[in-house]
Amino acid sequence: MSNSLSVQIVIAGGGIAGLWLLNRLSSEGYDVVLLEKNALGNAQTLASQGIIHGGLKYALGGVLSPASSAIADMPARWRACLAGDDVVDLRGTRVLSEHYYMWSSGSVRSRLKTFLGSKALRGRIDALSAEQYPTFFSEAEAQNTNAVKGTLYQLTDFVIDTPSLLHTLAAPWQDRIFYCSDIKLESETSLLLTHNNSQIKLNADRIILCAGEGNEALLDSWTTDIKKPDMQRRPLHMVSVRVTHEAPAYLHCIGDSFGMTPRLTITSHPCRDGNSKQWIWYVGGELAESGVKLDAEQQQKRVGQELSGLFPWVDFSDASWHSFFINRAEPRIADLQRPDNAHVSECGKVLVCWPTKLTLSPNLGDTVRQLLPPDLKPVGHSSSNQQLAALLPKAVLADSPWEQIR
Repeated sequence: MSNSLSVQIVIAGGGIAGLWLLNRLSSEGYDVVLLEKNALGNAQTLASQGIIHGGLKYALGGVLSPASSAIADMPARWRACLAGDDVVDLRGTRVLSEHYYMWSSGSVRSRLKTFLGSKALRGRIDALSAEQYPTFFSEAEAQNTNAVKGTLYQLTDFVIDTPSLLHTLAAPWQDRIFYCSDIKLESETSLLLTHNNSQIKLNADRIILCAGEGNEALLDSWTTDIKKPDMQRRPLHMVSVRVTHEAPAYLHCIGDSFGMTPRLTITSHPCRDGNSKQWIWYVGGELAESGVKLDAEQQQKRVGQELSGLFPWVDFSDASWHSFFINRAEPRIADLQRPDNAHVSECGKVLVCWPTKLTLSPNLGDTVRQLLPPDLKPVGHSSSNQQLAALLPKAVLADSPWEQIR
């Protein structure tokens, strides 16, 4: 069976990029639908640590890079969204920590690196005295005044619960979000959808690709002379550990190398069973980048040794471990350098998007909105949504990868 439908804008991909744009454009009155091949937030979005950062980790060498400059305003922008004072309303999204911290170990090189970063981003980082430490560090100080060595800084960054974020973005627009098992880009104004042996030709004034790593396959399915952007993958080997400890940890741990990536980046997430004395620590940073060469057992052992050495006041003896590989999909940059901004390529009437970082989602929304032509006017809700609802099921939220710990 074949059907043909038309909407103003189709978004392919239901991660943070697609859902952010769905909210931004729908709230402005555009006729928008979103299509997802798996589950909402699957892969990159839920694999992110939920840190809304202001770029300090890109200034650890003492130089204010283009990346740190572009991201500098993002925490304030997100806070406006969380307060309902921006075009994307994130009220109701759970904030796990109102602050994020950066901790240098006791070595001279790591202290110097942190100091240079703070000079480059003056006004967005504060060195803390022991009396100002968050609970995770203050309890260690109470037990042993020499437990916390080095310097602890408080950043303007904060941490959100990514499952809560996805729910907040998806909830108002459930009638515009659909699951489809196969999506192909047929032309710059049409997608061919296949589901349960039925085909739907979905025509649109604009098609926006926000499928992360899946953008590559969508572009490959499109036969055209229009130049298409290339994609690069940045692989990670992330680790999560369920630990019995009442105080959560949210911090960058700065190592001795002069690279731009912190040695460890840790966020803490509540356990699904509601056990308030246990947290799931989620570990990224340089160890996640270099860990792609290791198998799961080796990576978990290495991260466990690092954590035990850094935090002797935490008992990891009964911890449960899990690790997984994930690719960060980005536009291709020379020498695999990190992109400085959210990226949007115009391929005729197709917009190809990579937010590149969770924190840059507002920047992505602004860029896409500016690229919509003036003659594409908001028209409100069309009947195509109801017709699609009769042909396609609703997309559901994916599970967080750290929940795979047993």
